[in-house]
Amino acid sequence: MLIDSHCHLEYEGLVDDRQGVLQRARDAGVGGFLNISTRQAEWGQVVGTAERESDVWASVGIHPHEADAHEDLGAQTLLDATHNPRVIGIGETGLDYYYDNSERETQRKLFRMHIGVARDTGLPLIIHTRDAEEDTLAILEDEMGKGAFPALIHCFTASAGFGRKALEMGLTISISGIVTFKNAKELQEVAKEVPADRLLVETDSPFLAPVPHRGRKCEPAFVADTARFLAELRGEELEHLAQSTTDNFYRLFGKAQR
Repeated sequence: MLIDSHCHLEYEGLVDDRQGVLQRARDAGVGGFLNISTRQAEWGQVVGTAERESDVWASVGIHPHEADAHEDLGAQTLLDATHNPRVIGIGETGLDYYYDNSERETQRKLFRMHIGVARDTGLPLIIHTRDAEEDTLAILEDEMGKGAFPALIHCFTASAGFGRKALEMGLTISISGIVTFKNAKELQEVAKEVPADRLLVETDSPFLAPVPHRGRKCEPAFVADTARFLAELRGEELEHLAQSTTDNFYRLFGKAQR
């Protein structure tokens, strides 16, 4: 059994055929889905899907692209949303300096707010970082100094140095279909070295469809293709990688029920 640890089931391309999307994934051996939110307006939809589907869980958070629109979101609002039993993670949150869709200082402020809620609740922080390695590490190191919190780097595409520092801080690394791309040589090298007990797999669907599905809307079923490629890359049996990444998911997201 595999877990798609990061998908957007409410996004266009998936929401219009949600039952078909979920069934195709289940048929491909996917036994769980973490439905990720990116803005407050979709929290209700994300959580509602998790309440209807026993193998779907939800996160609540604000993507860095949406930071400017949520500048006044208070920690209590986010904290209150975590009380739902189907909410098992905080995010996705973090920093994105590639697009700069929101002011960088606002991104940093909201990132720290999410970290505080993760620390208070014990729910894992789901981190997005793009072209912001230095600031992401600086904030994580500073906040870890105030008290530990569980976290993972989702859709890892950062440098090997960033990956090593994240692992040293106790974070988990999640690998998406990008690892199957021909030009992802550095990522492939990093993926080989991630300790087996710190590794997750994801689709980030409907984005980033892995080989052999490039050019199509990504679906959670495709996590099986990423896992197959990753197992071969690491010299592992697929069954072993599936079991270890599933165990890692439930260990990190302790609020989830098997």
